[in-house]
Amino acid sequence: MSDAAKPEIAVLVPCLNEEVAIARVIAAFRKALPQAVVFVYDNGSTDDTVRIAREAGAVVRVEPLRGKGNAMRRMFADIEADVYILVDGDDTYDATAAPALVDKLLGESLDMVNAARIETSEQAYRLGHRFGNVMLTGLVAWFFGARFKDMLSGYRIMSRRFVKSFPALAQGFEIETELTVHALQLRAPVCEVPTQYKERPPSSSSKLRTIPDGIRILRLIIRLIREEKPLEFFSAMGALLAVASVALAFPVITEFFATGLVRRFPTAILATGLMIVSCLSFFSGLILSTVTRGRNEAKRLQYLNVPIRFSRPDRS
Repeated sequence: MSDAAKPEIAVLVPCLNEEVAIARVIAAFRKALPQAVVFVYDNGSTDDTVRIAREAGAVVRVEPLRGKGNAMRRMFADIEADVYILVDGDDTYDATAAPALVDKLLGESLDMVNAARIETSEQAYRLGHRFGNVMLTGLVAWFFGARFKDMLSGYRIMSRRFVKSFPALAQGFEIETELTVHALQLRAPVCEVPTQYKERPPSSSSKLRTIPDGIRILRLIIRLIREEKPLEFFSAMGALLAVASVALAFPVITEFFATGLVRRFPTAILATGLMIVSCLSFFSGLILSTVTRGRNEAKRLQYLNVPIRFSRPDRS
């Protein structure tokens, strides 16, 4: 393949205080993909991450707004390429797998290849992180489709069309969830490939806080369900309110048929109010589902409007 026919590949590394690992990450990806440009977006490091990254040969830029989502939004806006490789700067992901992952993306005309983590040691993946990943991935699969087993992987290969149509609204570690749901909502061609995952280098610590960040991801999932699946969300809320209304009204109605009297007016009024709110919730879901359909159509059109600057020719 001539140089003109080769895709432009950008390796995107968002990082914060990774002076111990960043040089290894840059060296590994430059060796695995010599034609790629490695971009390091520092998110306010207080150590020597920026200096070490520059000396290692990366293009280094700084995003002052804290949060992985903020750094990724800046990267997606600034960098022009045909293939984007997103990877954490902690030297836990396998750079040698990158060429095969890129070939799969291009060869099968995919928009995202998710590198599902396979731990090479017990220290690589903390129990709390593993449990949270399984729970949150299962929740997203339930509502949006079971196409990924490791939704929170920080190692992904993406097409230009996908990156440039992704709004990137999340600020922190919940950005991976937003990426996943965006792909599922677009019904974009994606796949997942198992890759090795190792422990961090000594003296390097994870920035992910298991419980606080897990809560933030869960809140994002609930918000996305409300926004992207409004009929299901508000129908479920309406059903709960309707059940509560019937439970409260049953003894009042039973007493009325037995005595002809309604002695518990507050309970009767509360049951009636709950049923009214239940109906309002259901009809709100119906209306919002129409709005969501229109928004999804607009997102799909924006996705299709992004020009594809490189496509692998058919080898058949």
